[in-house]
Amino acid sequence: MFLFINVKFKDILDIDKLHIHRHKVTSIVGPSGSGKTTLLRLLNKLNPFDSGDIFYNDQSLKDIPSIALRRNIVMLPQAPPIFEGSIKDNLLIGLKFSEQPLASDQQLMNMLKLVQLNKDMNEGTHNLSGGEKQRLALARVLLMAPEVLLLDEPSSALDEDTELVIINALVNYTKQNNKTLIMVTHSKKIANQFSDEIIEIKNGSVINHEEG
Repeated sequence: MFLFINVKFKDILDIDKLHIHRHKVTSIVGPSGSGKTTLLRLLNKLNPFDSGDIFYNDQSLKDIPSIALRRNIVMLPQAPPIFEGSIKDNLLIGLKFSEQPLASDQQLMNMLKLVQLNKDMNEGTHNLSGGEKQRLALARVLLMAPEVLLLDEPSSALDEDTELVIINALVNYTKQNNKTLIMVTHSKKIANQFSDEIIEIKNGSVINHEEG
């Protein structure tokens, strides 16, 4: 699905060759400052690489318009934005931005259930905890049904028990819907338990790639 060839980005990343496969759960691990988030941001052109090339489905990212690419490849940052208004407003805003048909209330409730957010859809977002906001943003991204989910520390604001539940639900969603999930995680336990493939980065280079 993704193929890196001699990709360099400033003094942060230097990757000779890397292949990330379709319909897999891939975790990116490594110490802080190693380039994990930067690698994720390269995949939907949030960061432009300086040299080399990245291919998505055999097409260079240079040749794919950014807006079209980001409809298929959606990234959720570690501190995702939460907008003013209700939980329902926040769920629907991704569909509006990507010009997709709006989801029904039942679909919205099903997605809230998937991310374990037991809240009334008409409730405002101002009283949500950090973990609840992270789950709301995750539900918003899942509703957009992109081909590829890029998640930067998707469970960083969750306690360990909730983290396991949410990651398990994410992995099941990915496999049941033939999606591709690529996530940065600080937890080697999460990576080892749930990943089909693990990419380990250190000082901007891939030092290990375990392929399932």
